[in-house]
Amino acid sequence: MTTAHPAPAARSEHTDESERKVTVVPARAAWSAVVPAGDLLTITDLHGNQAVDFLVYDAHDTTVRYSAPDTIHAQGNIFLTTGSVLLSNEHTPLMTVVEDTCGRHDTVGGACSKESNSLRYGHHTWSQHACVDNFLAEGARHGLGKRDLVSNINWYMNVPVEKDGTLGIVDGISAPGLRVTLRAEADVLVLVSNCPQINNPCNGFEPTAVEMTITGAAA
Repeated sequence: MTTAHPAPAARSEHTDESERKVTVVPARAAWSAVVPAGDLLTITDLHGNQAVDFLVYDAHDTTVRYSAPDTIHAQGNIFLTTGSVLLSNEHTPLMTVVEDTCGRHDTVGGACSKESNSLRYGHHTWSQHACVDNFLAEGARHGLGKRDLVSNINWYMNVPVEKDGTLGIVDGISAPGLRVTLRAEADVLVLVSNCPQINNPCNGFEPTAVEMTITGAAA
């Protein structure tokens, strides 16, 4: 089952074989789904340079969740691409990137919030919708709260890190139609915020829709 929040609602399509579920997630919206072990989740950047904030949990025990430190340490790289394994706080594999047509994805930029927007861009941004709002609203559907939010992945977001440790959010390297595909290594719960940020270039200053496709292992 997939869901989207806020309106407009996501548009879902099922193939005749019921082995492929496609959902178009509108700009600024949230989405969630349980992806069974062995199934594939493909995230397609429909219009280019749209950041997709992403969290993943063990579907049967959400205290086991994505860990940025474990994942980064294990692969020796802060960027994700084909072959990267998303590890949990128990150092167990949750998902593996099996295809990536973009090239690299961010693990350190975090999720935008009303607080960080106000600090970075001014108090006039306080009323703007943010990824933390999406995560909280969508997570609540699955019994998750603020304490369950951890450092997230930002698919398609370009966050270069300089030798002195400084980082920036700069123009993206994605393009329309690029995709990243992950294989579930366990039954996992995925939360997504299709980033609503308009104050930096992570979405080209104009958030757009993305497509989420779950493909059954037998498809």
